Amino acid sequence: MPDAPGPNVPFPPMEAELVSELPVGGGWRYEPKWDGFRGVLENDGGELALWSRNGRPLLRYFPELREVGELLPPHSALDGEIVIARGGALDFDAMQMRLHPAESRVRKLAAEIPATFVAFDLLLWKGKPVHEKPIEKRRAELEKVAAGTVQLSPVSDDVEQGREWLQTLQAAGFDGVVAKRLGLPYLPGSRDGVVKVKPHKTADCVVAGIRWKKGGRETIATLLLGLYDKDGKLNYVGSAAVGAKNQAEIAAKVLPLLDKKSDRRFSEPNRWGTGELEEAPLKPKLVVEVRFDKLEKHRFRHGTRLIRFREDKDPAQCTWREVRPARRPDDLAVEDLLRN
Repeated sequence: MPDAPGPNVPFPPMEAELVSELPVGGGWRYEPKWDGFRGVLENDGGELALWSRNGRPLLRYFPELREVGELLPPHSALDGEIVIARGGALDFDAMQMRLHPAESRVRKLAAEIPATFVAFDLLLWKGKPVHEKPIEKRRAELEKVAAGTVQLSPVSDDVEQGREWLQTLQAAGFDGVVAKRLGLPYLPGSRDGVVKVKPHKTADCVVAGIRWKKGGRETIATLLLGLYDKDGKLNYVGSAAVGAKNQAEIAAKVLPLLDKKSDRRFSEPNRWGTGELEEAPLKPKLVVEVRFDKLEKHRFRHGTRLIRFREDKDPAQCTWREVRPARRPDDLAVEDLLRN
């Protein structure tokens, strides 16, 4: 495996700027934002390679994608996303499992939960620097050379289609929608002309504990959040930071619920705490609504934002359905988007 992308491959990949709304007014192209590992698949440096966005070689972890790479002629490269789909939805947890040091484990998982390479840009083709062309011409050539061989991400010039994807792809595990400005060449490592919108979701969670800020039990750092499983067990799902301006209000609500009799602990070390921050369990009687973006390995992937307390909701109603809603009849599945 080479230790750097081929000499003609523009690298690192283009990035996207996070914005709150999709741009309108023409001059933009929209596509779903796949939730997997970014990958540049190239055959330019003398040996087939698959690179992460930070230059990490990934082909050893996804050997089944070698078949896709072998379809590329010499001095060719694609930009895309490595994904795993199960039950019509993207499975990021399964992606994480694939980064295993043991080759035997990697090959076992490759057979059990194979990945797919979804291409959305053409960088090189037979030595031709396609990346110098504007996005619309790169896409046209991608569709021409990859027809029937490589899975392609759908695109649309209609902002209404982009908005529809934002609504109908959440249940399938997608990470939002990307908009790319037409007329621009591929700009390695740049965010110019590419934006992304992520649909923030909300969930009602039980306030199951708190973390104290360093220095004693005077100031609350975070609220620890839980959801009930089907057996009635309260599972930790993440935390919400407590700001200085609402410290007193929140303390008045939660401190009377400190459960001094409880020695609640979980099987994983520090499951309820981080670093040296001391934590304390609460009687599970309060519900809060929080905003989050993604769930990963039964945890909110990033920090949540506290929206409000829900005095009107019974904690027992806070189950995993809050973050794993049932799919609606009109929601799209991964298979509905892929074409080759």
